Amino acid sequence: MAASNRTTPHPSTFILLGIPGLEAAHGWISITFCSAYILSLLGNCLLLAVIKTEPSLHEPMYLFLSMLALADLVVSSTALPKILSIFWFKDGAIGMDACLAQMYLLHSLTTMESGFILAMAFDRYIAICNPLRHSAILTHRAVAKIGLGVVLRGAVLLAPHPFLLKWLPYCETNVISHTYCEFMALVKLACADTTVTRAYSLVVAFLTGALDLVLIVLSYVMIFRAVFSLPSKETRFKSLSTCGSHLCVMLVFYTPAFFSHRFGHVAPYVHILVANIYLLLPPVMNPVIYGVRTPGIRQRVRHALGVTPS
Repeated sequence: MAASNRTTPHPSTFILLGIPGLEAAHGWISITFCSAYILSLLGNCLLLAVIKTEPSLHEPMYLFLSMLALADLVVSSTALPKILSIFWFKDGAIGMDACLAQMYLLHSLTTMESGFILAMAFDRYIAICNPLRHSAILTHRAVAKIGLGVVLRGAVLLAPHPFLLKWLPYCETNVISHTYCEFMALVKLACADTTVTRAYSLVVAFLTGALDLVLIVLSYVMIFRAVFSLPSKETRFKSLSTCGSHLCVMLVFYTPAFFSHRFGHVAPYVHILVANIYLLLPPVMNPVIYGVRTPGIRQRVRHALGVTPS
């Protein structure tokens, strides 16, 4: 596989390098990545099957969780097969249109994941701060509308990204120092003014992930105020315990997202590894978090696996 130093302004193919600086470890890294991919497929498919077949889980929180699981499945399947082909077969070539499609799917779906986590925070806020109206506010129809709104937001706001990138000239190189087609990695290859492209990307990031995180934090501020105003310590603990799984999911998603941006003089391979963890960790951990902490899910999984409780 050879890549030229200069290429045409509109190349038909890009070359993904994987993790530059860690080429010798690609084989070992692939074991972890492949294991994570298999676990994410099994965990999220099992989670979706359990939520579908267990009537007691047809509640807003778990309906939003099923939407999150679907997004996790698509994110994993969009990124991992190509990453593994780079590690195993040194096949980094990817067509221009395929690269832009992968970039769009990954960025739009991670935006949707953020929206579903915000929807779950809204569910916890209503359940704790206004429990008597929870079922009246979050009906199945309302849940469907919120889910559709999250999907449309991600799909529409990220739709200009592929077109903005396709119009840019790439006259220096077609080599992408990354494991997947990431927006900023492609922008850096362009030999043209990318001010508008970068500005639009920043606006979208603010209107999605950043705004979602602010709203989630505000919802938990109000949740904690409501919980700590309760007279009984046992009631406070019980109320907070219902938020434990969601808080874990939020930390698993937003922590690597925060560190996936470069701060200071960080080696490029560290940035790329964290960016991959951002894609890999949530799909693996979300089913585990809810499977361990939710009795209904835990019991159904044990039944499906033929394991009897001790």
